[in-house]
Amino acid sequence: MKHQELPIIGWREWIALPEIGITKIKAKIDTGARTSSLHAFDIETFEIDGKPRVKFKIHPKQRDTNQIVIAEAELIDERHVRSSSGQAELRPVILTEVNLMQEKWQVELTLTNRELMGFRMLLGRQAVRGIFLIDPSKSYLGKKAKKMSKIR
Repeated sequence: MKHQELPIIGWREWIALPEIGITKIKAKIDTGARTSSLHAFDIETFEIDGKPRVKFKIHPKQRDTNQIVIAEAELIDERHVRSSSGQAELRPVILTEVNLMQEKWQVELTLTNRELMGFRMLLGRQAVRGIFLIDPSKSYLGKKAKKMSKIR
């Protein structure tokens, strides 16, 4: 697909992660981050039939600790990731579906506690490469695109 044909998103967007039970979460589109990251806590790794899994809890809304989503996924890897503060941390990695606009695709997410960060989720450059163009002067274009498509 040519660049001109790629849909445009803003620097922050509402996305869904249906495979882990999140219908709406605000994500920062962060081209400075290679990988994507999701806020998670009470992270537990275990095995079922010899296959590694991870169970975790999520507060999908910023500044709201009352709403909790409990999720479980296949553990595909554990990686050392350096945070924006420079700290290296071993994080579990899952593969899950992301929905934004009319696009649905699989994304690797590292799980870490982002309680003190501005966004519960970062969508890194690997996740959006070849799927979207980013307009850093705009926000929530996915939401506006849905409204516009209803008018047509």
